[in-house]
Amino acid sequence: MGIFDFMKNAGEKIFKPGEARKEAAIKGHLGGFGSDYAGIDVEVDGDTVVLSGRVPSHAAREKAVLIAGNVDGIDKVDDRLTVTAASGAGVSPGSTPDFSNVSGGVASTERGVGAGAATGGLGSPGGEGGASQFYTVKSGDTLSRIAKEFYGEASKYPQIFEANKPMLKDPDKIYPGQMLRIPPEV
Repeated sequence: MGIFDFMKNAGEKIFKPGEARKEAAIKGHLGGFGSDYAGIDVEVDGDTVVLSGRVPSHAAREKAVLIAGNVDGIDKVDDRLTVTAASGAGVSPGSTPDFSNVSGGVASTERGVGAGAATGGLGSPGGEGGASQFYTVKSGDTLSRIAKEFYGEASKYPQIFEANKPMLKDPDKIYPGQMLRIPPEV
C-alpha cells in the first residue's frame, strides 16, 4: 500500500473533454484489461486516483496501479488494494506486499537506467520469485536497454513485455513517462 507518483501529462487519453466523473472512465479502463480488476473501487480526487477493493494476486495489484497511473491527467495513485489469494508459498490469503522499502511510491534507493529511474520494489512475494520494481520510461529507452540494466542481457526484454501485458501491446511501443513493472529475473 502506498502512494505512487506518475507523470501527469503522459499516458493514455481516456477522459472526454469536460468529463466530471473520472471514476467511471478509470473503472471502465481497468475493466478493459480483464476480470482481475472487477473488484476494484475507484475514487478520483483532482489528479489522484484511490484504488480500493480486492484483486486476486500481487501481479494484478501491481498492474492495477500501473493501469490507473499511466493515464493522461493522473499524477498519483493511492493503492489501498487487498490481495485475496496467495500467489506463492508463505503468503497467506488477504496478505499485502511489504511496502517498507517504498516512500511515496519512490524507493529510497533509486538507480538510473539510461535516463530512467527505478522506483522501488513493491514487495510481490511468492510465485514470481521476489519483488517487482517500477521503472519510469525516459526518452530513448527501449525494453532491450531496460532489460540489459535490470537483467544484464538485452535479450531478456520479453520478460518485461510479458509482465506489462495487456497494457503493452507491442514491445517497440513504450513512451517517456510511462511506468513499467519490472519482474524479478527468471
